[in-house]
Amino acid sequence: MARPKLLNVENLTLLGIVLGVVYGSFWPEVALHTDVVGTLYLKLLKMLIIPLVVASIFIAITSLSSKEELKSIGLKAFVYYLSTTALAVTLGLVVFNIIQPGAGEHILQTQTLNIAKKELSLSDFLLSFVPANIFEALSKGSILPIIFFTIFFAVGALFIQESKRQTLYSFFDAVNDAMMELAKWVIALTPIGVFSLIGATVAKNGLTPLLQLYSYVLTVLAALAIHAVIVLPAIGYIFGRFNPYAYFLRIKEAPLIAFSTASSSATLPVSLEVAETKGGVSKKVAGFVLPLGATINMDGTALYESIAVMFIANISGVELTLAQQLTVFLTVTFASIGAAGIPGAGLIMMTMVLDSVGLPASSIALIIAVDRFLDMFRTAVNNWGDLLGARLIEALLRR
Repeated sequence: MARPKLLNVENLTLLGIVLGVVYGSFWPEVALHTDVVGTLYLKLLKMLIIPLVVASIFIAITSLSSKEELKSIGLKAFVYYLSTTALAVTLGLVVFNIIQPGAGEHILQTQTLNIAKKELSLSDFLLSFVPANIFEALSKGSILPIIFFTIFFAVGALFIQESKRQTLYSFFDAVNDAMMELAKWVIALTPIGVFSLIGATVAKNGLTPLLQLYSYVLTVLAALAIHAVIVLPAIGYIFGRFNPYAYFLRIKEAPLIAFSTASSSATLPVSLEVAETKGGVSKKVAGFVLPLGATINMDGTALYESIAVMFIANISGVELTLAQQLTVFLTVTFASIGAAGIPGAGLIMMTMVLDSVGLPASSIALIIAVDRFLDMFRTAVNNWGDLLGARLIEALLRR
């Protein structure tokens, strides 16, 4: 029997937020002592990060050589997705630094933060990417060296015997599927985790941080709008020589469904159908580019996470240096490849990005209050980026 819509995770999460606010306001001492539930929820999220990112990046790269015909399509798709994600993160950081939501408002109390105050030299920064011992990097959760090794490892796998490459691909594909299932289970616990985290946050900081979220929400929405309405269409027009707005009107059904479901994976069948029947994209291109995009192309999610980390730093009274903002840029850009196409999975990536600059993962308790609302917008942008990429690659192949 289908689960009643009123009892889905999204509605229960909203209920958890409301009850958490009440809990933290009226029983603060109790809420502070029961935050172990929220801490457990965060540890479960962080537990998934490394295997999910490693498996997703590996299969995304090794799938490019499945067939010679698709190799050129895959390389174009990978370059497009990585470039637009980098542009989205850059846009998020630029818009944030212009608007500065939460600036000067030290309203979130945090424990002593492990944030290096010294400026790193360029050589130190570049060397930090290469792990001297990958197992040490894995044990410490050093995400950038892990991502570097995974990309290096996956590229190396492209040059080995086909049967061996397929064995590796099958293994990591199975790991990815298993981690996706685990992610769904952990996300199903979100209402309970949110209740505990929000309760503890309100008990410790009061309601002021929640009331300050309006500037954060407006900043995210403004940046998403610029990316969706100006940046992505400009790429389609300049490199694909087609009218991106006319194309959007033909395939608008898919982004609208992505908006309502907040799930790239759930929208994939509709995206394939409208791209082929209404968007003028061949089955060969759509069948490869769109599923790949639903896995690794997370423009909206990456943009949102870059702003969220900066906002948390602002209201915590922490000023991130240029080097740390560059770390945010690189971590978000590459980690978004591992963001699962299911509702709320961006929270898994968020804990990793916060860790990369020394901010406590518990800080996500604040932005969870508006996460579902923003999730709809960023998923629609993710989907629009996928569909535009399919049309762009189709145009490039016809030349």
